Amino acid sequence: MKTSNLNRWFAFSVLLLTIALHAQQNLPLALKKQIDAAIQQQMEKTGVPSATVGVVQDGKIIYTAAFGLAQTGSLDGSGRRIGATPEMHYAVGSISKQFTSACILLLAEDGKLTLDDPVSKWFPNLTRASEVTVRNLLTHTSGYEDYAPQDYTIPAWTKPTQPISVVQEWAGKPLDFDPGTKWQYSNTNFVLAGLIVEKASGMPFWRFLQTRVLRPLNLPDVLNLDTDRDRMEPLGYMRNAMGPLRPATLEAPGWYFADGELAMPVATLLHWDISIINQSLLTPASYQSLVDNMRLKDGKPTGYGLGVSVGVRDGHRFIAHTGEVGGFVAANAIFPDQKVAIAVLTNQEASPAAALIQRAVAALVLPAAAAQPATDNTAMESQVKAILMGLQTGKLDRSLLTDNCSFYFSKETIGDFQTSLAPLGTITTVTQNFEQLRGGMTQRGFTATFSNGANVTVSTYMTKDGKFEQFLVDGKS
Repeated sequence: MKTSNLNRWFAFSVLLLTIALHAQQNLPLALKKQIDAAIQQQMEKTGVPSATVGVVQDGKIIYTAAFGLAQTGSLDGSGRRIGATPEMHYAVGSISKQFTSACILLLAEDGKLTLDDPVSKWFPNLTRASEVTVRNLLTHTSGYEDYAPQDYTIPAWTKPTQPISVVQEWAGKPLDFDPGTKWQYSNTNFVLAGLIVEKASGMPFWRFLQTRVLRPLNLPDVLNLDTDRDRMEPLGYMRNAMGPLRPATLEAPGWYFADGELAMPVATLLHWDISIINQSLLTPASYQSLVDNMRLKDGKPTGYGLGVSVGVRDGHRFIAHTGEVGGFVAANAIFPDQKVAIAVLTNQEASPAAALIQRAVAALVLPAAAAQPATDNTAMESQVKAILMGLQTGKLDRSLLTDNCSFYFSKETIGDFQTSLAPLGTITTVTQNFEQLRGGMTQRGFTATFSNGANVTVSTYMTKDGKFEQFLVDGKS
């Protein structure tokens, strides 16, 4: 790290710390204790190594705090154990997408493009490029298949690549559906959107982001994971079922781009949230476009704007997104009418901790969210239960798995599943909680309950031919 960058980082870190300390002096002690306790409770339930958490109220930062270990040390105890602090840079994953959307909206304000321009204006050789629009990309209604739906690192991601190569491969495939007829989350969309920013602006994506978004908003402490990874203080971790924490396998250079390349301290993300609340970067019309609930051709709402989820929770309008890259999960929610925002950054992949912490804190600063009924799907629940029972004894039918999923279930992984799941006893119930399309596959989430009272979450992806591309387990309590 150059000396000038070090001084800059130190000065900004001191500023963030000063802001955080001042904010917490104005935070009622009783509320601070409630927030602290809620975070600690969720961390204990999930076992996540660390979390940095921040809250905006009345358009101002009132709380930032860090819990747990940014670096846990090695399994044999020889590594460094470093406590988390709010000033540390955590990867925010797909929360980066709303920054990319801001870049597109700025170019629209400049007259360099429109949201309804076809992709063929810049990339005529991609699949049905004359039918897919920029708006389709930013709202996940393009039909382009997701290149990265998995919540673990597959072999392809360990080899360097380039964004254009990702787009040529995945946006060169047949569409999963006709543009505008379905909603399906796809990272491919935002890789392509970043390349369009480059074509329309005439400069590299990162430079445009810095020049037109980060600098005007005074957000100097945002890192590019592709080039600044060595500046990240926390390490990313993963866990096989409820086994021990292990270092996560990071994606190789080139896999981080406009779909998920950013890392930052929690206060920096909160300042971004405040800029959305105050509408301080874009025109009012552009901000409206950002949060407009995209409707499909049949008129059905998607619950998604331009790089953000949108909707109403307990009567409160929200703008939200989660994010994940190798070893890190983040959750960010803005309630613009109340001028409230909650950001949570964690360092364990495939963990529900960030979302659970966010909802727990939201319950203290907003009315509690209404419980959502679980979806009944007996056949899938029975299959998931059977696989879990097999893993409790170290057995797995690999004919049910894709090559990527079979690669994930190494001898070590199966051992971790067996040693952590077997002591929980008999599986009493498996309940499906949600189902949606992603990456040309069906994504499902389950809760499994055991005879000793423990609950675990199960996250699956299933291909069209009925094989599991993903089968991950994480402890809830």
